[in-house]
Amino acid sequence: MLRERVIWITGLSASGKTTLGLKVVDKLRETSKNVVFFDGDEIRAVLGETSTYSRDDRLRLAYTYGRLCRMLSEQGITVVIATVALFKEIHEWNRTNIPGYIEVFLEVPIIELRRRDPKGIYKNYDLGLIKNIAGIDVPVDFPSNPDITFRFADSLHIDTMASNVVLLANSDLFLDGANT
Repeated sequence: MLRERVIWITGLSASGKTTLGLKVVDKLRETSKNVVFFDGDEIRAVLGETSTYSRDDRLRLAYTYGRLCRMLSEQGITVVIATVALFKEIHEWNRTNIPGYIEVFLEVPIIELRRRDPKGIYKNYDLGLIKNIAGIDVPVDFPSNPDITFRFADSLHIDTMASNVVLLANSDLFLDGANT
């Protein structure tokens, strides 16, 4: 069965997942047309899951993301997904069930996330307008063994980060699920 990669970009809200994911997709599309991009917020809306953010709801949704990514990769499509989904169970399930799975973790300090806050999530949490924020009042599990970690302190340019991800995705290390 033809399998492509699933590049799972994870980190807290405002860590740059979508920005990196879109850049990775642009670079992958230079050599392949079979690439799709999923943004966690957009998939959530498509699936009609717009108002549930508890840990259990997030976990259930993350399993759905994983199964969807696996299904597409089995059809010869490389999937780049940008999602919080910071749960040990998901990291383990993905590694076990998705051949060609590559986990990219964006490690950004909370003070920087609050400074960026493009959706106003942290501000609205502080004002008491919302709750169930991953990494704030919803416990998360940072990946224990990501394939690539980009730390905010590393000060890498987004193009360099995306090139590193694509280089890893094109390496023999991830052929036929060798990373599982």
